[in-house]
Amino acid sequence: MASRESFHPRESAMRPAPRAFIRFARRLASAAALAGMAAVAANAPAPDAKAPDAAAARQEALERQLESAARAVVAVRVRALGNARSLASLGAERSGSGVLIAPSGLVLTIGYLILEADQVEVTDSSGRSLPAAVVAYDHATGFGLLRPIAPLAGRPVPLGDASRVEPLDRLLVVAAGEGGASVATVVSRRPFAGYWEYLIDGAIFTVPARADHSGAALLNGEGELVGIGSLLVMDAMTPGTRLPGNMFVPVDLVKPVLAELIATGRQRAGRRPWLGVSTMEDDGRLRVLRVSEDGPAERAGLRSGDIILGVAGEKVHDLPGFYRALWAAGEPGVEVPLVVLQGSELRELRVRSVDRLDFVRHKPTI
Repeated sequence: MASRESFHPRESAMRPAPRAFIRFARRLASAAALAGMAAVAANAPAPDAKAPDAAAARQEALERQLESAARAVVAVRVRALGNARSLASLGAERSGSGVLIAPSGLVLTIGYLILEADQVEVTDSSGRSLPAAVVAYDHATGFGLLRPIAPLAGRPVPLGDASRVEPLDRLLVVAAGEGGASVATVVSRRPFAGYWEYLIDGAIFTVPARADHSGAALLNGEGELVGIGSLLVMDAMTPGTRLPGNMFVPVDLVKPVLAELIATGRQRAGRRPWLGVSTMEDDGRLRVLRVSEDGPAERAGLRSGDIILGVAGEKVHDLPGFYRALWAAGEPGVEVPLVVLQGSELRELRVRSVDRLDFVRHKPTI
């Protein structure tokens, strides 16, 4: 998910030349010539061939919007706490991207980059690097928020309507660094369940795949932010069918809770019972990949290789069913009964859940 490069900023973290965005804008403006892709901008009328002046004006406006939005993408570099529980999975030093958003002037990024952060630095489109503080981390959506110590170069990007993003839409992916901007095609919209007790609706899957996806901006044709890059996936179009691509978290998930995240650092509805177990779907069963060291599942006796058959009296066969049954059990701290197959032995384990944010480590404050 994240890079382990040196923490010091490099030239490659700066904004690529705007020509890439202008080329993309022109491709969007001529999209009416492509069957089924008449206007990338949501509900925007296609240029009228009989009105070249109007079409040219719209193209120029589109170029300015996209250029402005692309300049709002910043590089994010993080050094984790020395005793962070996430060191083994995410590394001590992480790098990715973030987006200066409106109206708050904060940087929206993917949450795992800043999880258990000790130092955070952002580099804006002018090449200036500034320390930043973690404002919020929301495990439920996967988003993170940063506040630089001073205003950044670039105009904040408005949050678009991700619900209007559909398969075959052509969007712009922008990441800090050498990857710059590229055109992506949406291949599916569907729920996404991650092995780390994570489930969201309406995830956006795109191709071609990019390795610099962490925190990258997904922009529509109006220069609005519709998604934040999260993962490289091998089945972007259909689960179980190989097609490498990326998963973006839709901004519609953060819009209703943005004010709460800014005010309190989290959303109240995101407090859910957490077990500290990573699982995968394996031929209609849930197999434990690993358990978090000293986490609730490990303390209750759950082990790698176990098969989870039931949660709180409900049979479970897939990750969404597992998570919904777990979260329906009550508030963090509730005891969750699991029916587990350990080798050839059927066992019932009772796991005392916790709040995820109580388990991770935090930077000491004065």
